Amino acid sequence: MDNIACTVFFEDPFWVGVWERTDGHSFCVAKATFGAQPRDAEVWAFVLERYDTLTFSKPEFGETALRAVGNPKRMQREAARAVSTTGIGTKAQQALKAQYEAGKQANKELSREEKRAQDERKFLLRQEKKKAKHRGH
Repeated sequence: MDNIACTVFFEDPFWVGVWERTDGHSFCVAKATFGAQPRDAEVWAFVLERYDTLTFSKPEFGETALRAVGNPKRMQREAARAVSTTGIGTKAQQALKAQYEAGKQANKELSREEKRAQDERKFLLRQEKKKAKHRGH
């Protein structure tokens, strides 16, 4: 069974809603931007009308095993190492950031393909002009 939580907060200059969906094993997150500060009724109307249009991130699977308590200095070093590699933020913020990066990468690949196709068209047009010049037309 899915558990869904919504958090609405102010992210200058807009109000933002973050939906977190968990099913015990995985965690997904989606983000929606509101204009002005939404009332409870507006958030509920959004859920009823547009919840299915939210784009949730890829599921992230949680850690199942907990480590035994050991040397406190080692635990402190491991915690510092984990924070330095993943950064500080909530799980939802990290999932949104990963979703943003994936979209950015997809757009980058798409623009690269479009540029390659446009360069190919320009090359073929230059070749046609060279042939036309050579024929004396």
